[in-house]
Amino acid sequence: MLKIAGEPSETVSDVVFRQIRRDIISGALAPGAKIKLEQAKERYSISVSSLREILSRLTTENLVLAEGQRGFEVSPASRKELEELADLRTVLETHAIGLSFAAGNLEWEGRIVAAHHKLAAAEKKLLAGDASRTVDWVRYDWEFHQAIVSACGSATLMATLSSVFERFLRYHMLAQSFRGKAVVDDHKLLFELALKRDIEGARAVIRRHVQSGVEHVLKSGRIS
Repeated sequence: MLKIAGEPSETVSDVVFRQIRRDIISGALAPGAKIKLEQAKERYSISVSSLREILSRLTTENLVLAEGQRGFEVSPASRKELEELADLRTVLETHAIGLSFAAGNLEWEGRIVAAHHKLAAAEKKLLAGDASRTVDWVRYDWEFHQAIVSACGSATLMATLSSVFERFLRYHMLAQSFRGKAVVDDHKLLFELALKRDIEGARAVIRRHVQSGVEHVLKSGRIS
């Protein structure tokens, strides 16, 4: 999830699954778009039977809808789902913060410092008007939030949060605009609170951070 490099044990289906998933989250495959199997087969260089299996896997995350004999389409975007994802992300991330802050060691702190350094560099470019850094920011944003909770000790919690985070991120990609200085300030404060092991302070930032993200997406007018 938000992986760039492939794993040695990956199959072709695994790679294509990740490509299609990334195309949906980035908006390259638009909400409500029909996924025509013959065209998708050529685009992703995979058989129709394997493509069907991949699209069926994506239905479990509500990124793709199966239409019976009519095939598949990209799941539509809605205010209701956005708000549901925001609530779920908040619950998962604030819980993971408590576990991670209690167990984090010096290596954990190092991961946070490195992740925030990259994120802050990308945000500085975005604030200066360099929209070409948006792709970097998307990756570094997740890497930073992931680093914060990476000592939680639960692979299941991390995987679930990753899935929800990316589905939430899809709405920000659809909004097609950077949130600006407010989100930069949130990340800086979260960074400082993590190193202080201030669990309740960090949880409060996450709640505000996620809610302001919802408000930003809705103000864009691209979600009904």
